[in-house]
Amino acid sequence: MLRGAIAIFRRDFKKFLSNPLVMFMTLVMPIMYLVVFGNAIGGTITGIPIGAVQEEPYVNYTPLFAEGVTALQAYHQPGYASLFVVTVYSSEDIARHALDTGQIMAYVVFPSDIAPNRPVRLYVDSSEYTIPALIESGVATVLVALNAPNPLYVDDIYGTIHYIQFFGVGVIVLAIFMTTMMGGGIALIRDRELGIIEGYLVTPVKRSSIILGTIGSGTVRAFLAGFIIFVVDIVIAGVMVRGVESFLLVLLVLFMTSIGVTSLVVAISSRFSNQQEYASTIAFFSLILFMTSGAFYPVIGMPPWLKWITYVNPEAYAVHALRSIILRGQGIAVIAPDLIALLIFSLGAIMLGIMTYRRTLE
Repeated sequence: MLRGAIAIFRRDFKKFLSNPLVMFMTLVMPIMYLVVFGNAIGGTITGIPIGAVQEEPYVNYTPLFAEGVTALQAYHQPGYASLFVVTVYSSEDIARHALDTGQIMAYVVFPSDIAPNRPVRLYVDSSEYTIPALIESGVATVLVALNAPNPLYVDDIYGTIHYIQFFGVGVIVLAIFMTTMMGGGIALIRDRELGIIEGYLVTPVKRSSIILGTIGSGTVRAFLAGFIIFVVDIVIAGVMVRGVESFLLVLLVLFMTSIGVTSLVVAISSRFSNQQEYASTIAFFSLILFMTSGAFYPVIGMPPWLKWITYVNPEAYAVHALRSIILRGQGIAVIAPDLIALLIFSLGAIMLGIMTYRRTLE
């Protein structure tokens, strides 16, 4: 019995050693988890963009306003950069527009000379995780340091948003990627192993039709997965859709993300003939893309080198767009840059998928 076990052990171990890619990814993945996960979550948040406004009517800024702005700009945790990047606005309407369009995450309204004892008002984008509490704490600390007698009035403009709602939106994008990875990429490799792809080539079906059919099928599956998780988010997490326009925008984002991710996975999977190698590689992409998407933790809390990855990460744009629509009720004007980024990524991924898959067929 022992000899048999040793023989099977030697065979399996030699098989593992004979595949350098799988061996490399097995060793690298835990290190990548440590580096990426450790830096993507729990980093120190600095440079939060906020606004400051002098309550109208006013001729000159009040001493409280001038000292408050200076103190907010200088406020920081020991050993770190300033917590806030402060922009002074000339009116509340302009500051509110900047908040509604995502240019800032909060703004502070200081009372005028006419009623100097009125509350200092703080309007916060409450859809982010951790950041609203940091802003409120920072502003309250500054007022105490200035010995200001004014109470602090806080308005969470999007209401109370729990972490499950914040994270639930990101899980929609994860569902799209996982469905494409497991149902699309692995199925494609299995078809090659079983000779199904070669079977297509002896039929009158054009190669371009095979490619488009593969991408189209994967896109529909990914879209349905994302939509189902979206419904689950509504039922379990309690997120809301604020109208027909918001619902249609969610569907648009899901479709663009699905077709882009599917095309990328087709491009990657077409270069592999072994399911084990493919799974190791795609797990690496899943880690990098999802961890840097902002689904777990605000992107503003990541170190600069990790933020650069978010700039080219399509999942980051998808998460931001969905969060803007679902949690903030924002429209096409705010998510237009995200849609443009997703469109560029999708077109690039489709071209890459077609070229790579066509080369595999030839």
